[in-house]
Parts: sequence; structure tokens; C-alpha cells
Amino acid sequence: MRHLLFCVLLLPGLAAAEIYRWTDAQGRVHFGERPPAGAEQIEVKPQVVERDDATREREARAAKVFDARRQEQAQATSEAAEQRARRDKECRRLRSDLAQIERGGRYFTETAQGERVYYSDDEIATARRRLQAQITERCG
Repeated sequence: MRHLLFCVLLLPGLAAAEIYRWTDAQGRVHFGERPPAGAEQIEVKPQVVERDDATREREARAAKVFDARRQEQAQATSEAAEQRARRDKECRRLRSDLAQIERGGRYFTETAQGERVYYSDDEIATARRRLQAQITERCG
């Protein structure tokens, strides 16, 4: 903040700087802020660059292209973040399912009549291998 204040205070002094012109004994012309004896003060006008309509149109088109590119990048970043969040959620679910199988217990499905059909040890081992393969493939 101090630097900004310093720059703001310095700017009027830079704009009001006086420039002097003089010729030395060898005939070379010099310019400087500190005048030697016999130097004349000159007025330096800032250069104003006028742009034609074609230049303004090119600048406007370039600004539109840059804005579109920025929006595309922001959208791509947002989509990538959403995809990472979905993948992380799926990985947590897969790891949770695998941890539940690792804890052991009896696993079953229910038929349409509401009867429980318990998994065999082979079916549980197959489910474990399938979950491990999915975790390796999707979660790294």
C-alpha cells in the first residue's frame, strides 16, 4: 500500500519534469533534467497515437477472441473439477464397499418374494477382485 501511495505522489512530479537542451564545445546536442549554463528549456509533449477504424476493429476482434478463450478455459477448469469430484466420490464408494467385504460377514440379495439368497465364498471373492480391479482402474 505504501508503494502505491508513493507512486501516486511521484506521478505528478514526473509529468511536470523540465527538460533542457544544450550544445557542448564539440557541437553535440545534449538533453537533460539539470541545465548547465546557457541551456534552453524545451517543452516535451506526450505522443498521442491515433488509431484508425481498422485498427480499432482488429483490437475489438482480438479482445473478443481472448474473452472467448478465457471463458472456454474457465469452463474447462470447472468441468475438470466436477469430473474429479465425481471420480473421488466413486472411489470413496468403491473403497467403502471393499472395506465392508474385508470386514467379513454374510452377504445376501433378496428375491422378489423377500427371501434372502446368501453369497457363497467364491461369489464374495469374485466381488472382492472386481472391486479391487475397479479401484486400480479408476482411482489409481
